[in-house]
Amino acid sequence: MEIVILGSGNVAAVLGRKFKAAGHNILQIVSRNASAASRLAYEWDTESTNYSSIINRNADVYLVAVSDDAIDEVVADLRLPKKVVAHTAASVSKEVLKYVSDHYGVFYPLQSLHKEDTSLPEAPIFFDGSDDVTKKKLESLARSISPQHVSQATDDTRLKLHIAAVFVNNFTNHLYALAEDYCEKEGIDFKELLPLIDETATRIKDISPSQSQTGPAVRNDQETIQKHIDLLRTHPPVKKVYEFLSASIREWQGK
Repeated sequence: MEIVILGSGNVAAVLGRKFKAAGHNILQIVSRNASAASRLAYEWDTESTNYSSIINRNADVYLVAVSDDAIDEVVADLRLPKKVVAHTAASVSKEVLKYVSDHYGVFYPLQSLHKEDTSLPEAPIFFDGSDDVTKKKLESLARSISPQHVSQATDDTRLKLHIAAVFVNNFTNHLYALAEDYCEKEGIDFKELLPLIDETATRIKDISPSQSQTGPAVRNDQETIQKHIDLLRTHPPVKKVYEFLSASIREWQGK
């Protein structure tokens, strides 16, 4: 397919690389960040612009890959009649594009994407569209870059998926950051925890997280929990999280 990408951030960069690897052609990068757009255009041997008024109108798909809170502004004056236009946000309705084209939808990659990554991580794609033309086009594009992990999802379903994704990715990574900071302050090598992190992530591929829970909270080991809390008194933010999560685990296990 011929594709125009609006945006030059993490999602735009990684999806663009996946499209190129799948044999598609990126006709143009449109972004207010001229330098970032130029770098991607150079990488993909295409053109870039920071003016939506001179957008290339010969593409099969127009992908709005910008932050959720920027979509309204980016598409405010965008009109692409009869073209398939989709945004990549989980928590924004596809209806935000209804004045852009009759064929509008969503192309949402459920993955944490970083433009600096040299690899192209596996990313399940959830799509939706205003009509069959849009749905078929976006599904075909999705299957070209993620053959085994493509599903149609409504606005409501995507929002719920996004909440779950925040828990397993954003919140979990924040816990890693807290642990790393704690280790640095206590003279411990955070890398010693990497085998444990890997094992925990691998285990839940075969066992439900609720069944694989370990630790003093699930055992209701109050003596160990108190020792930990006493030691964390000099680390108030970590202590607060420790107490909250320990209580949450005990409550969850006793439900």
